[in-house]
Amino acid sequence: MAIYHCSIQPISRSDGRSIVACAAYRAGEKLECDTYGKTQDYTRKTGIEFTQIFAPVGASPDMLDRQKLWNGVEQSELKKDGSIKQEARLAKEIEIALPHELNKRQRQALVTELCQSLVKEYGVAVDVAIHAPHTAGGSDERNHHAHILMTTRTATEQGLGAKVRELDRHSTLKKIRQEVADMTNAHLEKAGYDVRVDHRSHRDRGILIEPT
Repeated sequence: MAIYHCSIQPISRSDGRSIVACAAYRAGEKLECDTYGKTQDYTRKTGIEFTQIFAPVGASPDMLDRQKLWNGVEQSELKKDGSIKQEARLAKEIEIALPHELNKRQRQALVTELCQSLVKEYGVAVDVAIHAPHTAGGSDERNHHAHILMTTRTATEQGLGAKVRELDRHSTLKKIRQEVADMTNAHLEKAGYDVRVDHRSHRDRGILIEPT
């Protein structure tokens, strides 16, 4: 049956991470990182089923270009003297499980609707990649999942704008988790399945078993 999974984490420089490298890996692309002068080449990565970038209507065309978008994010998080701001939060990543009951087209439809909703609600740019299970490496054949990278700044006609502080609130993260569950269930129902997922913890649901 469908399993609910939705983790939301910041991608921060303090953890030694580069958002250009993260985006290249998830999309299976080759990107040049201007900030660190490195080539991030993940074109040999397999299992990438679908990628797309979403941005608000009227946003700069650069927001829909993976190379320009994430290099712009890196550049927006520098100090006034051009030095690296080590504590900067570069993006939010939402990782969600996609029901194995849905086919490829249905999974893409679910992810597209979710990304469009995030863009509309928070005014950010969103870069998504759907990954298929790596069964040859021992992954469960049902492990279809999506990585959604969200900018922490608004995507505007001029480029990246102000920080979206709402994304740092616990209430916002809870809202996103519920939205993932609600959309997943709507798409399962549309596809003719009775199975449903629940974003609540076992404790909140009154289930007295250890989560797995």
